[in-house]
Formats: sequence, structure tokens, C-alpha cells
Amino acid sequence: MLTTLQTSYTDTRAGDLAWCLGGDPLPALAVRDLRLDGCLPGTSGTLQLRLLGASHQVVIKAGPGECLETVACLPGRRTPLPARVAEQVGGWEYEFAARIEALPPHDFAARAQELLALVEGHPRGLAGVFPGDPSAFTALVTQGGENRLLWRTWHAYPQEGQLVCTRSSLVVPRA
Repeated sequence: MLTTLQTSYTDTRAGDLAWCLGGDPLPALAVRDLRLDGCLPGTSGTLQLRLLGASHQVVIKAGPGECLETVACLPGRRTPLPARVAEQVGGWEYEFAARIEALPPHDFAARAQELLALVEGHPRGLAGVFPGDPSAFTALVTQGGENRLLWRTWHAYPQEGQLVCTRSSLVVPRA
């Protein structure tokens, strides 16, 4: 699902993003609600993809457990995104990894359009493009199988030629 975000593009930087696990949902510009039974056989619950401007949240609720991941410009947090994190969340195994790609302008625009086409056609994706620059976007896709839920995100900063790429997974315990 591709949408144009109804907000102006603020001059944030890739280096301003921080990661947080837990907390509360923040006000969203776009939301996509999905059922877990469509991506994790035998698991009931919900998965919510949330666009927060130049950032995202993923909220997963299954049985008694909940996982909330935020990658955003968070007040009071000035630490860079971690390269890798592994934690236990409500009995689930959670992993997060982030990297920043620096691309020249022509390559950046081509990569942006490639990613937006991927997410637009994905049955479990959400992307928001900022008005005025088709290369300024935030995008998420998720997929599942067996007992693992995976999601990837991209945060585009065309003014810097930087693309923040994250990959997360949650292993759900077998019943």
C-alpha cells in the first residue's frame, strides 16, 4: 500500500533516528492493520504497521504478548541506531539490525523508486511518500512463516543521499 503523507517533509537526518523497544504507540500519519494468522500459521493476533513521518512503529499483539518497535527521532535520545540488538520480549526472541546506505543522487533516486514499487505491490507492505520529493519516504514490509515474523523498513533522506535500512524478526514460541 502506497500513500502520500499529509505533512511537510521536515529536515531530519539519518543520524537523528533512534531505536526503542516498548513504550506506547505514537500519533501516526498512516496505519496498516494486518492479522497474524495470515503470516504465522497457527498464531492469532494482530500486526500494525505505523508511519510516523520519517519514522515507523511496528506493533505486534499475540496471545498474552506484545512487541512494539519504534525507529524515530525521539526526544531526549541522541544515540545512533544500534547495528544489532537481540532481546527477549514477552517470551519471544526479538532481533533488530540497522545500516545506512550512502548513494550518489542518480543511484539514490533509482533505489528509491525500486523500493517504492516493491512495497506498493506487496500484500503486507506500507509506504508513505512526502509531498514534493518522490524520493523522500518511509516504507515497511512484513512476511512470516513457520514461527518467525520478519519485517524490513527503509527511511529515505534524499538531501543526504542516505537510506536507513532495518531488518527485524520475532520468533513466536510454538504452542
